[in-house]
Amino acid sequence: MSNTDVRVDDPLADFERREIEALGQTKAVYLGGAGPAVIVMAEMPGISPHVARFARWVRDAGFTVYMPSLFGRDGAIASADEGAAVFRRACVSAEFRALGGGVASPVTVWLRALARIALEECGGPGVGAVGMCFTGNFALSMMLDGATIAPVLCQPSLPLDNPAGIEISPEEISTVRRRLDNEGLDVLAYRFEGDHFCRAERFNAYRRALGDRFLERVLPSSAANPDVPPFFEKHVQSPHSVVTVHLIDEAGQPTIFARDEILTFLKDRLTGQTVGQDQRA
Repeated sequence: MSNTDVRVDDPLADFERREIEALGQTKAVYLGGAGPAVIVMAEMPGISPHVARFARWVRDAGFTVYMPSLFGRDGAIASADEGAAVFRRACVSAEFRALGGGVASPVTVWLRALARIALEECGGPGVGAVGMCFTGNFALSMMLDGATIAPVLCQPSLPLDNPAGIEISPEEISTVRRRLDNEGLDVLAYRFEGDHFCRAERFNAYRRALGDRFLERVLPSSAANPDVPPFFEKHVQSPHSVVTVHLIDEAGQPTIFARDEILTFLKDRLTGQTVGQDQRA
């Protein structure tokens, strides 16, 4: 698998940067690989070297990665102040619903259109979607469109002001639940036990809404990497990012198990090749 230095800015040179227009909006998207499409959505404060490393792992597992630029400087290790500024801008942006809950962020409509484009370009039974932190729930909202069939929610953190809230309307989540039941699909989700931004109350809410289609994984806080970039050191003072910043890249680590389980989930759903452990275990 890809071995890149996450301690320095990443030029993303091994990805193709494309401007993709959908629904009258154009956004930069980084593409790489071949095979069924997986949309990887960055956490705060943007497409960091850690996020790009995860995208490369997905790419190298046999998928075409679509990594949209939604906020921040692409490839950068943001300082604490720069990252905080990106976060504040996103919180007041019309594209996102950081507070309140009960409704999906408007940007998810564009992301659903991107999934349709990716499915048309790459083929296969459908598209995978991995959301993280600020974008964590976006993968679930993308299930409102038939293109997305393999959603992964990593530490979904919105709404910020309601630990038990979920960023989707009751009507929308009912629609998603019907899709999951009718099509035999699942939602795979991760959080650290001591995460201050994605707490047990949120996973409880997902479980009530989605039943046994919600496959939750809660990692012990002791499994988190303590060596983190400046933004996380100052502003994210709890274990949080399961497959990026807080991942410990060593064999046998719980975070590596989580990464491999996600790759297994995507491969099983998007290619029909079952490898590794049973997702319902």
